[in-house]
Amino acid sequence: MTDRASLLSALRNYKTIYDEEREYVSRFIELLQHPRAYQRDHLPGHITGSSWIINNEGSKVLLVKHAALHKWLQPGGHADGDENVFGVALREANEETGLVNLEPVGSGFLDIDIHSIPERKDLSFPRHDHYDVRFLFQADETDPLLISDESTDLRWIELRDLEKFNPGTSILRLRSKLV
Repeated sequence: MTDRASLLSALRNYKTIYDEEREYVSRFIELLQHPRAYQRDHLPGHITGSSWIINNEGSKVLLVKHAALHKWLQPGGHADGDENVFGVALREANEETGLVNLEPVGSGFLDIDIHSIPERKDLSFPRHDHYDVRFLFQADETDPLLISDESTDLRWIELRDLEKFNPGTSILRLRSKLV
């Protein structure tokens, strides 16, 4: 997904068994009609990219404890104008985990999601939606990790224990796509 046209094409051809993702496709396509869809100040929502990072055995996922949201999530963040959403996901994974040897798995995105981000009164920014494009990566869990300023913790979590960290449908859907 190196540009808007390639993301639109991938979305139009996307097949999923999940009802919520089928609904998201049309909303993503509608959002991408806006010239500023990749800018974080585009409201009511904007494009983000994230990385579902599994270990080499496929038994663990690397999650960060998001400092502002206080949730265990996959690394990811704002496109900030960059229409290469795969590059955004990879950059955010590097910045939020310290991993530099991430191997993409597959040739397209793994999942799409639209989720609400609460109002940030400290930044005077209203509630809005993240239109998240999620990519699958593999990494060696023995490589050194680095917790970023955006997180309070970072750890490899057994997939079978995922509900203990984040029982959200969106996160569990990512796991189910690996099985």
